[in-house]
Amino acid sequence: MPVALYQAVGSVGKSGSKLRRASEISLTTPGLDLSTKLRVFQRALRGRVERRDALLDLVRAVNATLEPEKIAEALVERAASWIPAPSWAVVSADPFGELSVLASRGLTPEMDTAVPAIAEWIMNRGQEFASANLRDDGRLRDLSAGAVLAFPLNCRGRRVGAVIGIDAVASERPPRLAPSTLRAVRILLEPAAVALDNALLLRRAEALSVTDDLTKLYNSRYLNSVLRREAKRASRSGRPLSLLFIDLDGFKGVNDAHGHLSGSRALVEAAAVIRGSARETDVVARFGGDEFALILPDTGGDGAFSVGERIRERIAAHVFLAVDGFNMRLTCSVGVATMPNSAISADELVQAADKAMYAVKAAGKNGIQAAFAPADT
Repeated sequence: MPVALYQAVGSVGKSGSKLRRASEISLTTPGLDLSTKLRVFQRALRGRVERRDALLDLVRAVNATLEPEKIAEALVERAASWIPAPSWAVVSADPFGELSVLASRGLTPEMDTAVPAIAEWIMNRGQEFASANLRDDGRLRDLSAGAVLAFPLNCRGRRVGAVIGIDAVASERPPRLAPSTLRAVRILLEPAAVALDNALLLRRAEALSVTDDLTKLYNSRYLNSVLRREAKRASRSGRPLSLLFIDLDGFKGVNDAHGHLSGSRALVEAAAVIRGSARETDVVARFGGDEFALILPDTGGDGAFSVGERIRERIAAHVFLAVDGFNMRLTCSVGVATMPNSAISADELVQAADKAMYAVKAAGKNGIQAAFAPADT
């Protein structure tokens, strides 16, 4: 609702400061910083967050889905209606513990560095964060100017994430909510935190069911599932489908020379090289032990051979265990099979790629071999 402000204007004379009615202003009036808006309109803001229907609306919205991003979007939409910050973000940890922005509104490129830094501060302390100007805030370094008011999302004694409101214009003082308003906001955030935590736990469980614990690549179970699905699609559409099998040469020597912990680290490094050498559309998995596999949808033999050769070259060029000072070199053997050239089913594709890979091993390793067509075997 509009509020009339009175300003002191002119010089101070015998009669003191001159007061005049400035104008009716609202939360959208230009020139008001975030701290001023919260201070001047605290009664209206308290009315927004203390309404019973505000809580019911939020509970319905965050429990209407099990997707973390949609829950975060609902929370951003409502937070922006409660508190007059122009830019918002909801940040949480992904299945591997890395902070990521689940939803945002009005963020500028300059805020890209600030958002995760603020979120990390909140996740470490579980406290609200208020800053008049990030550029002058000693808690965070090298960030762009702007005022911030942010809240933790706490659930079951843990920090689930953070809700961050930012105004690119710095405030004269840190933006604060009145104690009663802050209590109301915390109450509103509780069901949102529970819903987000449940959705993230479900996603993590799903990720673990298809992900290799060590390398974070897909596991063989997921690989087989996708391969059967893609093989059926390729048969229906007539489009090619390729499969790569990759085996690290002499990997046993890493374990023998430096122990299994170093061997595990080498596998993680190899997985990163393979993932970085593949394309966005490729499905990369750890098939087992030191063996990896890639599904290449809509890719013929020549394209698959090029991907395999790129992986082979990059594995050979990589210095393994450099952080530990071992500076080891490894090579790999790659087998390539393509539907319909060398197989007509998922099972045949696996057998053909595996056979081609072992042919490279038998020929001296550190190479790549395409599977022959069935009629040529």
